[in-house]
Amino acid sequence: MTIVDAVPARHERPMIDEAALAAARDADLLLSAALARGSVRWEEFLSPLPGQLRDVGLRDLRKVAMRARAAYGPKDSIREALPPELTEPFLIDLDRLLKAIARETMEGRL
Repeated sequence: MTIVDAVPARHERPMIDEAALAAARDADLLLSAALARGSVRWEEFLSPLPGQLRDVGLRDLRKVAMRARAAYGPKDSIREALPPELTEPFLIDLDRLLKAIARETMEGRL
C-alpha cells in the first residue's frame, strides 16, 4: 500500500460522506440566507464551505469541519446573524460529521 492508498476514498466511508454532504446542504442554505440579509462577514465565511464539504478528501475533511464549527464561537457566532432554523441543523450535522471522523480514526480506519 502506498501513501496515496493509505487514506480511503470518501465513498468508502459512507457515514462520513453522508454527514459531510448533509452539512454541505446546510451550508448552502446558510449562505443563501447570508446573501439575502446582506451579511458580508458570514457570506465570506460560508462561501467556500459547501464546496469543500462536498469535495475534499478524508484527509482534509476534519479541518474543514472544524473551520465551519468555529462559526459558533462564544463572542462571534453565526447564531447572532442568521435564523436558528438554519444554524442549528448545520451545527448538528457538523457535530455528527466530526463524531463519525473521530470514530473512524479511533478504530484505525482513517
